[in-house]
Amino acid sequence: MTQVKSGLEGRPSAGIVGARWSAARRLAGRSAALTMSLYLLVKVIWIAAALVGHGPPDAGTAGWVGLNAVTVGMSAVGVMLGLALAQRWGRRLPALPVVLISWVGAGFLVPMLPYMVISTVLDAAGVDRGGDQSGGSGSVPGWEMVFIAIGFAGMAVGLAVALPIYLRQRWPNHFLGRVGQLRLSASRWAWAGMLAAVMLGLLWSYWGFGGTIGLDPSHRDQWDLNGRLLNVNAGLWALIGGSNMLVFARRRPAGLPLWIPMTSVFAASGSLFAWSCWKLPLAVIRPGGYVTAEYPVVAVIEHALSIGAGLALLIAAIKLRGHTASSA
Repeated sequence: MTQVKSGLEGRPSAGIVGARWSAARRLAGRSAALTMSLYLLVKVIWIAAALVGHGPPDAGTAGWVGLNAVTVGMSAVGVMLGLALAQRWGRRLPALPVVLISWVGAGFLVPMLPYMVISTVLDAAGVDRGGDQSGGSGSVPGWEMVFIAIGFAGMAVGLAVALPIYLRQRWPNHFLGRVGQLRLSASRWAWAGMLAAVMLGLLWSYWGFGGTIGLDPSHRDQWDLNGRLLNVNAGLWALIGGSNMLVFARRRPAGLPLWIPMTSVFAASGSLFAWSCWKLPLAVIRPGGYVTAEYPVVAVIEHALSIGAGLALLIAAIKLRGHTASSA
C-alpha cells in the first residue's frame, strides 16, 4: 500500500482547468449528491416501514432491514462523495480515502450507464427483460421506483462528469500529456490485471451471448435477457480495462491523450472490484436461499479473480505518470 500511496502524491493546486470545466464539476457533483439523496430517502422509508411491520411479505424483517441498512450507508457515502467532488474542501481531503471511495462508487455506477440506456429503450419498446425489476421489494409504489431510478442514473452521470475533472485537477501528472510520454514501463500489476480482466471479459461475454459452460443447469432460468445484458455489460468493461492497460504497456498509440485510457481503466477496474465484492459474499453465504446461475465454485473463483484484477489494474494505473510528474 505504501507504493500505491506514493503514486498519489502531488500538490492539490497543481492542476488548473478552465472556468467552464470547474463549473461542470460543481454542477455534476451537486447533482450526484441530490439525486442519490432520493435513493437514500426511499431506503430509509423501507427500513422504517419494515420496523413497524410493513415490510415485504416474502422477506424476513431482520434480513430486509440489514440489507437496506447497508445500502443506506453506501448511499450516504455517495451523497458525501458528490459534495466532496463539487466543493473546494473536497480537494483538501486525504488522497487515499478519496481515491478508494470514488473508485468503488464509480465502479458500481458509471459502467452501468450503457446497461441503463439499453434497458430503458427495451422497456419503452415493451420488451420483457425478465428478472426482478422491483429490486426484490415486491409491489413497490411507482414514485419509489422513480426515485431509485433517478438516484442511480443521476449519481452515475454526476460521477462520470465530476470525477474525471476532479482527478485531473488534483493529480494532473496522471492525466496530462500523451500515452507515448509515460515514464514508467508496465509493472507486474499491469500484466496480471490485464490478463485477468481479459479472461473475465471473455467469460462474461460468452455467457451473455448464450454460452452455458460453467452454469448450473438447475439455475439457468436466471439467465434471462436481463441477466445476459448485465453479463455483456460487465464483460465489455472488463475488456475495456484490459485493453487500455495494454495501451499503457505498449505506449501505443503514442498520440492518444493520457486521460482517455486512465479514466477508462479507473472505471473498469472499479467495476471489477466493487461488483464482485458485493457478489462474492452472496455466493458464499447465500442469504435467504440465494443461488447463483453459475456453479458455486465457479462463482467464488470468478469473483475472487475479479476483485484481484480490479486491484491490480488500479495499482498499475497509479504507478504510471505522464510528462508532468516532475512538476507536480
